[in-house]
Amino acid sequence: MDTKYIFVTGGVVSSLGKGIISSSLARLLLSRGYRVTIQKFDPYINIDPGTLNPYEHGECYVTADGHEADLDLGHYERFMDTQTSRANNVTTGRIYQSVIDKERRGDYLGKTVQIIPHITDEIKRNVKLLGNTGKYDFVITEIGGTVGDIESTPYLEAVRQLRWELGQNALCIHLTYVPYLRAAKELKTKPTQHSVKLLQEVGIQPDILVLRTEKELPASMRRKVAQFCNVAPDAVIQSIDVPTIYRVPLTMHAQHLDEIVLRKMGIEPQGEPDLERWNHFLDKIAGAEKEVKIGLVGKYVELQDAYKSINESLFQAATYLDHKLALHYIHSEKLTAANADEKLSGMDGIIIAPGFGQRGIEGKFNALKWCREHDVPTFGICLGMQCMVIEFARNVLGMEDANSTEMDTKTPYNVIDLMEEQKSISNMGGTMRLGAYDCVLLPDSIAAKAYGATHVRERHRHRFEFNDEYRERFEQGGMKCVGENPDTHLVEVVEIPGKRWFVGTQYHPEYQSTVLHPNPLFLDFVKAAIAYGEEKNNQL
Repeated sequence: MDTKYIFVTGGVVSSLGKGIISSSLARLLLSRGYRVTIQKFDPYINIDPGTLNPYEHGECYVTADGHEADLDLGHYERFMDTQTSRANNVTTGRIYQSVIDKERRGDYLGKTVQIIPHITDEIKRNVKLLGNTGKYDFVITEIGGTVGDIESTPYLEAVRQLRWELGQNALCIHLTYVPYLRAAKELKTKPTQHSVKLLQEVGIQPDILVLRTEKELPASMRRKVAQFCNVAPDAVIQSIDVPTIYRVPLTMHAQHLDEIVLRKMGIEPQGEPDLERWNHFLDKIAGAEKEVKIGLVGKYVELQDAYKSINESLFQAATYLDHKLALHYIHSEKLTAANADEKLSGMDGIIIAPGFGQRGIEGKFNALKWCREHDVPTFGICLGMQCMVIEFARNVLGMEDANSTEMDTKTPYNVIDLMEEQKSISNMGGTMRLGAYDCVLLPDSIAAKAYGATHVRERHRHRFEFNDEYRERFEQGGMKCVGENPDTHLVEVVEIPGKRWFVGTQYHPEYQSTVLHPNPLFLDFVKAAIAYGEEKNNQL
């Protein structure tokens, strides 16, 4: 069959959950046996989110092929259980860069380069890129921002053109917000009506409306919205708050979203989607009674989206181990040697978060010293692993002022240093070791036992590395380098074997944890944390 294109737009306010609705629809279509992918078009001019502050845009997600992407791609992968790539996330910056490169090469044969047709044609080309591979029955395209934003205008024009060109092979889902006014005790549909009107003004008539709401919408209100917005009454769907985002596919299926989409695209739905494994996960969420307390030490803890993939990986692991996750954010800037006991002693396990730069780094060292001395299950990721190495060098190996050259270029013990090939590069964007790389693990290591394998492939996002010149001193001192890249022999995983669970990874295992396949390292860490928590309780 021809590839079908589904466009998901948003109105009224941002952060309504277009990514979750897109992911939920993808899950339903995949569960019906279709081949599905999702792409995100971001209307900012940055080439990618790699140089964006997490306060601006939340976590920067990394695809297996080494692309720094929007955090929504993490939702896509966790729901779909399939990998995305560079082609799944496009920014205005990339669109303009491509058009300007073509203009400089003379590809436009001296024509005046304009928004229409040149920018919109480039957007359309990118929309159809994945569909043209022949690998997918459905390509879901999420348009970032909200209708009415000046930045989104070229994308909406491209969608308008594609809907005419593709006919029944294109469909538009519009997500809006229905606020509840407490003073009036009323739900208000006017913002939705205005949002659809804005969409109609640019030539797009939505086929399906998804109304984000905190209160149940009466059937009469949904009929009213259908009437005012020229949408079939059964195609007005509510997306009410649920205890977990992973329940959204079920609430969407209960309102027949997947069937409506299929019928509108000329396909008669057959049977029911196979959601057995998905429901098993939801049953485990509902059945979990005991708690596991994990402390996450980082400098962006005020912003929950900054560590989104880590949060979800911990939640998935805890759920499969029949526990509720009690995640406590601990600000590394406010963690000192004096208050470490007070802030950390109640935790069953500690994650030392990734990041860049000097701010909050000493707090991570304080946390690691306390965790190591108190033998608490500890997991260091990327910079967290580098901090493990630095803290061990300072406090166990006697290398006073040991550091990373990222923090101190004049450190006498550069136990973490810049990769040789990076030393001549000054450009911030796209200069890191990015994407999936092989790692070979020592057979008797904690990591190898967790994976049940000695050869794994995980994703990276960093510039600095463990300095191999110090490997022997660390090994002799009790910190083992148990994982390395088979081609470059760069150290990927460190452990302290005598501890309950003290592991650092240079890579980011959270990027490869999905609902149906939680990452083995997170599972093993949370299992160790649960065991430690039970041990503490038995001593009381």
